[in-house]
Amino acid sequence: MRPTLLLAVLPSLLAAQESATTLKDQKGLAVTIYNDNLALVKDTREVRLPKGEARLAFQEVSAQIRPETALLRSLTAPKDFWVAEQNFDFDLLTPQKLLEKYVGEKVTVVRSVPNAEGAGSREIREEATVLATNNGTVLQFADRIETSIPGRLVFPKVPGNLRARPTLVISLNSGAEKAQQLELSYLTGGLSWRADYVANLSPDEKALDLSGWVTLTNQSGAAYPNATLQLVAGDVNRARDRRTETVAYMAAGAMAKAAPAPKMAEESLFEYHLYTLDRPTTLAVNQTKQVALLSAGSVPVRKEYLLQGQGYYYSGSYGDLGEKQKVGVFVEFDNKESSRLGMPLPKGIIRVYKRDSEGRAQFVGEDNVDHTPKNELVRLKLGEAFDVTAKRKQTDYKSLGRQGKYGYVHESAFEVELKNAKKEPVTVNLLEPMPGDWEMLQSTHPHTKEAAGTARFKVTVPAEGSATLSYRVRVKW
Repeated sequence: MRPTLLLAVLPSLLAAQESATTLKDQKGLAVTIYNDNLALVKDTREVRLPKGEARLAFQEVSAQIRPETALLRSLTAPKDFWVAEQNFDFDLLTPQKLLEKYVGEKVTVVRSVPNAEGAGSREIREEATVLATNNGTVLQFADRIETSIPGRLVFPKVPGNLRARPTLVISLNSGAEKAQQLELSYLTGGLSWRADYVANLSPDEKALDLSGWVTLTNQSGAAYPNATLQLVAGDVNRARDRRTETVAYMAAGAMAKAAPAPKMAEESLFEYHLYTLDRPTTLAVNQTKQVALLSAGSVPVRKEYLLQGQGYYYSGSYGDLGEKQKVGVFVEFDNKESSRLGMPLPKGIIRVYKRDSEGRAQFVGEDNVDHTPKNELVRLKLGEAFDVTAKRKQTDYKSLGRQGKYGYVHESAFEVELKNAKKEPVTVNLLEPMPGDWEMLQSTHPHTKEAAGTARFKVTVPAEGSATLSYRVRVKW
């Protein structure tokens, strides 16, 4: 339709009689939820429309709908259907709101008074004008003004801009008088999801059983019954609109081992991954629910003890006789089909359990994982070792001043004593960050140059014994 024609018919569209559609008319519902408190809703309803201009109140939409993203289209007769205007009414009906809308208008005050005979009571009705509702109610009667409500109030009608629930009011034109399939799609806040994983370590700590769950939270102010549910994993860029966020806020006002479960269907979508639940599900208002994402058994896992050094060690002299340090405990596994996985893993928290001697599952640590593609490594820090300890001290330091084109040159020697109270030997990895141009002069254990500024040592500590790493390094910076 040409813009001039649309402007000409707009007044008649706005004056058209309003009809309403509720969830009773719903024929289909699809919800796609993104990581960052965002969802796409596609709500299909069967609505009988008159021919020509009409106003449709699309009720029971999300209270956090982004109205500028709403799109209504006819699946039945798309060529003869168009929308002229749409308004999101989020001023919800409450006794206080109703009273506020009647400021300057007349209401009926009903109060009970005792009968003159003293038995029972009777009702007296008086007409009054609502003067104000600020910090209390002010009513003007025919012969007086009162600052409280001396009974109950009766209102003649509900104002048109007050709704019992969030409603999108659409002025439209239909080419025929008949029932049509209408699809309303919109973006909304208040719907979010995250992945939660439960891992059970085997007794020998060489494998784990992994269960993945999707945790869904609905705080959007609307219910989504029997919805086709899809989840998008990935970092989707969004343009921030402060005005939209303000409107949405105002509208919102308001361990046992898991049984094997089928994986959610997964596919690539642009630069993200899309997961589809294999059955409809209902998201009730203010509800958190979990649905199975994946299940994998006997995934090979590797355990690592890691002692992480610091770059400042090499820039000066430290007289500490021995600094006690924590040895971190990590587990890692490969997200590969050969490891019984091989599915893109959405970001979330992996919680790890291990059974004690009585067979009871005990929590041993958790860590966050980012979105992890297929064939990538998953690495978790579970805590600090109790039975494996470390003590570090600097045994020598020399400042050799400036040399050639380099800045200052430092030469440092360190000793790291590792102790193991376990009944079996352990291997500790030491990562030593070394700034600038460095050269290992001597060491009791071989090292590898892990990166330009990092040396890695692997030290085996015997059962209920100790081992000491000593090394001297020259650093130029």
